[in-house]
This record gives sequence, structure tokens and C-alpha cells, in this order.
Amino acid sequence: MSNPAPLPEHLPAWAKRLADLYFAGTSAMFVLHGNTNDLVPLSGGDKPRYGSINEFLATQLFGRFDLVLGFDLAHGIRAYAGGDAERQRLMVGLMSRRLGDPEKLPRDPAQALFLLDRLVLSNLTAKDGERIRIAILFDFASFIVPDQERGGPATATNLVTMLKWAANPYVKRSNLAFVLIDERLADFHDRLATSPHVNAIEVTLPDESERLRFLKTITDGVDVPSFSDFSVENLALQTAAVTLADLAVLVESARRSGERLDDKRFKARKKQLIERQAQDLLEFIEPKYGLERVVGHDAAKKRLLDDAEIIRRGRMDVAPMGYLFNGPVGTGKTFLATCLAGSIGIPCVKLKNFRSKYVGETEANLERVLGVLRGMGPVMVIIDEADAMLGQRDQGGDSGVGSRVFGMFANAMGDTDYRGKILWMLLTARPDLLPIDIKRQGRAEIHIPLFYPQTQAEIASYFVVIAKKFGAALAVEDVPDVPYVGDISGADIEALVGRAWREALLAGEEKLGKERLKATFEGFLPSTQSLEREMQEIAAIIECTDRAFLVPSALKMLEDHGDREGLQLRFKEIMRLLGKT
Repeated sequence: MSNPAPLPEHLPAWAKRLADLYFAGTSAMFVLHGNTNDLVPLSGGDKPRYGSINEFLATQLFGRFDLVLGFDLAHGIRAYAGGDAERQRLMVGLMSRRLGDPEKLPRDPAQALFLLDRLVLSNLTAKDGERIRIAILFDFASFIVPDQERGGPATATNLVTMLKWAANPYVKRSNLAFVLIDERLADFHDRLATSPHVNAIEVTLPDESERLRFLKTITDGVDVPSFSDFSVENLALQTAAVTLADLAVLVESARRSGERLDDKRFKARKKQLIERQAQDLLEFIEPKYGLERVVGHDAAKKRLLDDAEIIRRGRMDVAPMGYLFNGPVGTGKTFLATCLAGSIGIPCVKLKNFRSKYVGETEANLERVLGVLRGMGPVMVIIDEADAMLGQRDQGGDSGVGSRVFGMFANAMGDTDYRGKILWMLLTARPDLLPIDIKRQGRAEIHIPLFYPQTQAEIASYFVVIAKKFGAALAVEDVPDVPYVGDISGADIEALVGRAWREALLAGEEKLGKERLKATFEGFLPSTQSLEREMQEIAAIIECTDRAFLVPSALKMLEDHGDREGLQLRFKEIMRLLGKT
């Protein structure tokens, strides 16, 4: 293998890693996945030129190679010279001598790989001075070596050819390189993607400096303030997780459409781009309120406000990796999580159902989502019903999907490189169903239990805040005593206010009064104290990581049952009574 020339400074991190691994002689086969359809800088300097990843590989990483070949199912085998006409002519001539007439080369992958295998073998056995430097790029490569669900006999042949190239020690020591390119790593055959001889490298979304350099390039000589309320620097800062290709569309559409890129249009467009990038598996949430709008949960709010201040100061070394909000249904877990995002001032997304009935699709969806999240940071990620979403280490009956999903989440949540950049918010009424690996320190490390309002004053505050949410005027002194202290949830209060406000509007009243609320109370039946709710409360108390988070009723429950050990026994008893054991 020839000695490497110094790597240009403008190379992306993924390209530098590929080059380092290749020149170290540890691998000759690479799988590039992730943001592979984006634009890549083809040159350095203040005004770089941009092109496709294939052109980048052909001109930058393998620009000194004698022969760079590309293969995909649509075009078959062809030479890549990246726009250099003379180099293209030389390559086509060399390809003709080594493989035959370019017009007659097969498109069938098995036949094409057979020809390429002969090329590799002949190059390995050639005399000194006759060997050439060859790189072969496989575009949309997962269609050549697809996962087991889509594969067949031909796939096995292709797979064996690839694995033999990857494992061949003579190939690793020669000037031969194989690069397989496709968006989703999960679409590749497991035997290839997990081979110790193959290096899978994620092409990440562009960071702020890459976005800024690109924006400066495409707006050079352009009057940006004429169509945008945002400077180039602000656009680069606020477009995390947006590809360079989408940035180009964002700028050009604003320039040519005449619709000014103001705050409202920018937020809507950014939301659309990120959700599309995540294939609609993430829901972008714009927090309307901060923690000051949360009623009760005083100890939890203090901790969250302190953490928000830490993150705003940029002290990511002591920022939490994640939270676990748990407690009975209707205690406001989702509202508290989104209010925290509002107080910190960072984007907030909610993970939607990424599971699929098709083999490999679930893992591919999650891989895509995690790639977007890593590009978005800082970002808060809300995972509702976390016990159902995250899977289990030893989950069976699903061909291992659950355990693989668990592993992907565990790795992502425990990656300290993203401390303070990705803030995980796990919400569940059944924290006991979450794997202990997810709940440990360094992942969802702060466990905050939420309970129903404990006093008349707290309930009255709930009524006033929720009335304001409905647009109804309600004074705290107009809230009558509620006969369900400790048994009425925030969701119940919202239902009561909504019902009372509806009746008031029908009666032509402009505000909520005490008599109207009293009349509504008379017809209201709260959910009864059930074993299911008691079980959820006990689970929340057991999971709590700070005694200050516990309300008086929870502390009494601890005392009555002889601390956590007694509550564990009561929990098991309820499980048995409910037939959940």
C-alpha cells in the first residue's frame, strides 16, 4: 500500500476516519451510511465547490488511484473521474483493457461481481510495476447484499464475494478499496454489516461550522437581508439537523418565491425539514410555557430549574443525561417535560412509533432517528410510554428485534459525548417495566415521581392555570373546595374546567364563577382509588432517586409499609391480585 499524502483540512470527520483506517491497513472495505445523499465539499478554501459523495470519493479520497469504478443496479460498472475529462479517458481505456467493452459489461450484480473479482485477483497476482490502484464504489449497495428478508440465492453469492474481499489479507495490504454506500445500515445483510473485516462509518449531518461555510458559499455576492430576517450566521446556528441540500433549497426558495424568510416561516420550514429528515418518526414540539406554569411538584421544579440553568451556562460536564418521569396517569408528565424544554430554551421532539412489522425496518427507523438527534443537539427527546417503546435486553418472541432496539437505545443514551446535547425524557406510569440498564446513572439517571395534588390550595392553583389555558377568567377565590383531595388528577381538573366553561359559554357567561364550578362538581365522578393506581404510585415511590421529590402522602405510604422493602411486598401483592404475575 502506498504511503498516504497529508489529508486536506476540509475533509469531513467521516472521510478522515475512513482514510485513517484504510492507510493503517486494518480494512479495505467500508460501509458508508447515514447522510449519504447530501452535498460534500470537493475543495477547501473560502469558496469550496460541492458535489455528491461519489464525486468526493473519486476526486478526494481516491483522487490518486489509477482506476475508480462505480457500480449500481441501474447503470452497471462505470468509471468515476469526477469531471476530469483526461482522467476519465484514461480510466475508460484501462477499464476496457481489464474488464472488456464498457458497453457490454453486465448490470446483473452477480455477473458484475464475478468480473470485478477477476479484476481483483489479476491485480493481486500481477508482477511488481503492473499492479494498479483500484477503488470500487457500490452505490445503493444494500440492494446488492440486502438483509435476510429481501435476499435470495443470488444475495448469498454476492455476500460471499464481498466477505472474501473484506477478509483477504493480501487485499488489505494492496492498493485496493471497496466502499459500499447506502442510507440505512440496517438494510445490509447482518453478516456483512457486523463483520470484523468491514468498517461501518456513519456520514453524519453537517455541524454548525460546515453549515456556515456552505451558506457563505451559496450566498456569496447575494443580498441576504433582502429576503431573510436571519443573517447567514444565525441560519447556520439555528439549522441543526438540516442537510446542506435542504439548506440550499431553504435559501433559494426564499430568494425566488418572494416570501420573506421571517421567524414564523423559518420555524415552520425547519419543523418540516427535520420531521422529513426523520421520516416523520419525530414530532417537533414548540414549548409554549416554561416551568413557571407548572403547579405543584415544587421539589421537582427546583431541581429542573437548577438543571436548566446549568445547561444554559454551557456546563455540560455536570448536566444530566436524562430523566425518568413516572407516576399515576394524569399527573402531568408530558406537560412538565415540555415546560422544562421551554425553560431551557432548546428544541423539543417527541419520539413517535418507529416499530414496523417488516423485518429490519424497526432497527432502520431507529437508526435514522438517532442520526437526526445526534445532528440536532442540543435537543430534548420525549419518549412517552417508555416501557413499551424501549424494548428489553432479553425480549423474546420477536426474532430479537426488542433486544436490538434496547441495545441501540442503551448505547445512544449512555454516550457521554452527547451529555447536555441530547436530553432524554422517559415518561411512564410503569417504571418497573423499564430495563434497569436504562434507569441507571449515566442514562435516565434522575427519577422524578409525580403525584396528584395534595391540598385544596394546590388544587385551586390547578383550576386557575387550566382555566387560563382555556381562555377563561377564573380567580383563585372563586374555586370552591373540592371533596377529592388526593384523588383528583390534573387530567380530571382539566376535564372539570372544560365542562364548566362549556356550560358557562352556553349560558352566555363571560367568566367562570364559584356557583358554576359547584354545579359541575355535583355531576362529576372521579376515578375511584383502584389497585392499578396504587400500584403506579408505589412504583413511582420505589423508583424515586431523591426523597425531597416525595409528597406527604407518599412519605406516609413509605412509613406505613416499613420503607421500600415493605412497599416492594405490597407491589408484588397487587400484581398478584391483578393477575399480572
